[in-house]
Amino acid sequence: MKIVIAPDSFKDSLSAQGVAEAIALGLAQVWPQATLVKCPMADGGEGTVESILAACEGELRRTRVRGPLGASVDAAWGWLPHNHTAIIEMAEASGLQLVPPGQRDACISSTFGTGELIRAALDAGAQRVILAIGGSATNDGGAGAMQALGVKLLDAQHQSLVPGGLALAQLAQLDLSELDPRLAQVRFDIAADVNNPLCGPHGASAIFGPQKGASPTQVQQLDQALGHFAELCAQALGKDVRDEPGSGAAGGLGFAAKAFLGAQFQAGVEVVAELVGLSEAVKGADLVITGEGRFDAQTLRGKTPFGVARIAKQHAVPVIVIAGTLGEGYQALYDHGIDAAFAVTSGPMTLEQACAEAPRLLRERATDIARVWHMAAKS
Repeated sequence: MKIVIAPDSFKDSLSAQGVAEAIALGLAQVWPQATLVKCPMADGGEGTVESILAACEGELRRTRVRGPLGASVDAAWGWLPHNHTAIIEMAEASGLQLVPPGQRDACISSTFGTGELIRAALDAGAQRVILAIGGSATNDGGAGAMQALGVKLLDAQHQSLVPGGLALAQLAQLDLSELDPRLAQVRFDIAADVNNPLCGPHGASAIFGPQKGASPTQVQQLDQALGHFAELCAQALGKDVRDEPGSGAAGGLGFAAKAFLGAQFQAGVEVVAELVGLSEAVKGADLVITGEGRFDAQTLRGKTPFGVARIAKQHAVPVIVIAGTLGEGYQALYDHGIDAAFAVTSGPMTLEQACAEAPRLLRERATDIARVWHMAAKS
């Protein structure tokens, strides 16, 4: 029997690799002779680098960069030497987790550090860069990242703008003369599941600004500043991508990546699945087990179990989900390739307890599933 184990991480509890290992231990209690193929997954958010490196035997590198509010941070990124591919999680350099809640400021936070990571990838000889752009603390339209790559953003007095999205309202000129020429030789792929445009009621500022510390007034100011930035970019670059799906991702980094780098968007789970070889692993499997911390209707929006199920169904392989919790509307996934879903908890338990005991809970639930499957196969 062949079982593919392809979960996402359980946030604040276990990495995707840890989840896969716990499930495998539980299955082995019933199927000691089974072939258990572990494919840790991610959807472009937290854990993307770790999952890809675990499957591809890549290298974890660290680069000291400027964090979202200017302080230096050591940011991890992945390197696949066999195909000269860099995997960058922008959250490592410009992420919300780097800023304490009381210090979050969407007006001045910058993606400069993400640009520094891209530059490090160029220095390593990257021919392809995968940008996983979930979890940002920024709302600067990707301006900071482009500054790190050589773009000069100047005000009416020909002075460089200070960091942050709000300062873009003072932008008078873009100078592209020092934009790193190596960028033109590199393929950029954006791993994200956000389809918002840059501006407007569904744009980066309106939808994501408040969680990054923006007040209602600041949301309006940021939206106007990003619109002004987009207008000047269109004039300088000869193309306007502000309304394209995904331009509003990561506070507008999606916009800059499209406009300046020619980046292509892909669902994050599809990018990870390609690199870890999930489709090939699923061929000939009897069962696929996937999972995530919270499994609910939002999973339909390109999250890992949804993406794994799509691939499994191409090979007519059944899919079972093991989740931390089953949330509202999870049953809708039964029409999209999921055959059954189970929560790890079996009784009253706090979130803290569930996180602490996740390895045991996952093992036990996997064993339960294997016993039921084994019993059904015998009948």
